[in-house]
Parts: sequence; structure tokens; C-alpha cells
Amino acid sequence: MVQGASSDTEKKIISILRVLSESFEPLGSIAIARELEHYGIFLGERAVRYHLRITDERGFTQSMGRDGRIITPKGLEELRMALAPEQVGFVLEKLEVLAFHTTFDPKKRTGKVAINTSLFDKDIFKRALALMSEVFKAGLCVSDLIAVASEGEKLGDVVIPSGKVGFATVCSVTINGVLLKTGVPIESRFGGVLEIRNSKPRRFVAIINYSGTSLDPSEQYIRAKMTNVGDAARTGNGMILANFREIPAPSRPIVEETVATLNEAGIGGVYVLGNTSEPVCQIAVGLNRVGLVLLGGFNPVAAAVETGIEVDNIGESGMIDFEQLQSFWKL
Repeated sequence: MVQGASSDTEKKIISILRVLSESFEPLGSIAIARELEHYGIFLGERAVRYHLRITDERGFTQSMGRDGRIITPKGLEELRMALAPEQVGFVLEKLEVLAFHTTFDPKKRTGKVAINTSLFDKDIFKRALALMSEVFKAGLCVSDLIAVASEGEKLGDVVIPSGKVGFATVCSVTINGVLLKTGVPIESRFGGVLEIRNSKPRRFVAIINYSGTSLDPSEQYIRAKMTNVGDAARTGNGMILANFREIPAPSRPIVEETVATLNEAGIGGVYVLGNTSEPVCQIAVGLNRVGLVLLGGFNPVAAAVETGIEVDNIGESGMIDFEQLQSFWKL
């Protein structure tokens, strides 16, 4: 890890990683130099190339040939640790950016959707698929549309490392983005662990406010082994990943219509849609507001982790064209 990004060189490296993390496409040295100016760092193209050689050697970046460089999962983790003190609320900002970049039109079934990416070892991927199938069958997911990539290929902003298989699930922030395009302002409040009883939502037993964290809540819950999604899928009783949103009460009819259109296009995820000013799953809702509970995109992956399978998860890992998704049941 870069020790507090103390030296001038290390500060420049972290700034380069930050620029790459905010791009949905590979960037060359000229583009990186231009973006660095926004952070008050003025480096020429040659100096940027020098620092990129260092990031390549450390495994923080990967060359995509003439297209430029992208940040690797190792680079994202390095950036996350280096900037943690100043990135409280980073996840909320990331959600808002992804929602803005979502262009999916559920009626035309075209455009870009936000994804989460999970990295499985090749030799356990088939076993993981069998475990995840129970969750997809139970409908405890945003969508049963997924994408798979082999080593060297890309899912969102993530290049799949050697020996791994990339597995992308639709991120619930896609719903934010689609509602945003209809004119509905949606507030992302927190990610949590939701208790379900008899296949019905009961209460949140753990929550992390997006505005107070630099890490994706679902990733933290999975790592802490706080879920039992597999039991929830099999028996209807368990702890699953879910997210809480709020909308203005007058927009509820538009949300209902949009959710129905999304369902027809293969994207669900809205687990509960509350009523005006009424608590939802024991969470208080503001005056003239309506609460929504969205299923976590990582729920199928959490079920695999619960059995001891090791997975590297990257939440909100970028955008993908809807046409690149396929039904889980075709695997």
C-alpha cells in the first residue's frame, strides 16, 4: 500500500489512479495529463508515462494498447485505501454518477445499465453457478440477466485477471438511473441486511448510510458473513442484501408504471414500494415521501460465499450495454 501517499511521486500516482477510476474508457497519457489539471497537478505527457510505468509494475493499471490504460481491481483497492480518510460519502457520489450515466430504455430495451462484477476462480465457477441458481430461481436478485467474461476481457471498468472468470450482475442503481430519466428524483439512503420471514420482508437488521462510507455496504456485509441468502432462497427465511431509497410522494404513480416496464424488460429489483410517509421495513420515511426497498445485486454471489467459495467483488463496477446481457439460465 502507498503509505499515506506521502511523497510527491506517490501523490501523483494516486491522482492518476483517481483519474482512471472516474473514466468509463481507457485513457492515454495526454488525456490523463489534461484531467490531472483538475486536481491541481500539472504533468507533461512524458511525466505521466513515467508514472504509468510504475503503476503497471505494481499491478495498479493495465495497458489496453493504443486505447490507453485502465485501472485494475488491485489499483481500485489501493486507491480506496489511500483516499479513505477523505472519501466519506464516496459510494453515494459513485451511485449518483452511475445513475446519471445509465441510458437504459426499458421500452426499447437498449442502452447502458450499471453492473456489479464478481471474480471467481475458474475451477469453482460451475459449482458457484449451481449455488447461485437457487437465488435467481427465488427472485432475490435485481435481474436474472448477467454477463460472463474470461481472463483478459472486460466487464464495466474491470479487466478479468488471469485464472479468473468475471460474473456481472445488474446493479440496483440502474433503477435509480431509469427513474432519473423519467424525472423522478430518487434519494439513496443506505445499504443494509434485510430479514425476511415466510418469503416476506420484515425488518432491516443492519444498515450503512451511503453518505458516511467510502466502501460499498454489500461488499462489507458479504465479507463479514452477515447474510444467509441461500437459506432465504430455499426456505423463505433468512438475511439478504437490500438497499433503501426514497422518492417524493407525488411521483409514486410514475414509479409504479416505470417498475412495471422494467419488469417486462427483465429487470426487477423493487422488493417493496411503500405508501406516503409510512415506515417501510421498520424504517421511518420523511413527510410526503415514499420508501422503496431494492434487492441487492450481489445476493446470488453472497449465497456462493456463504458456502466457503472465495470471491472478489467490485460493487458498482461500471456500465455495460443491455445487449451484452444474457439470461442466467442459458449458462
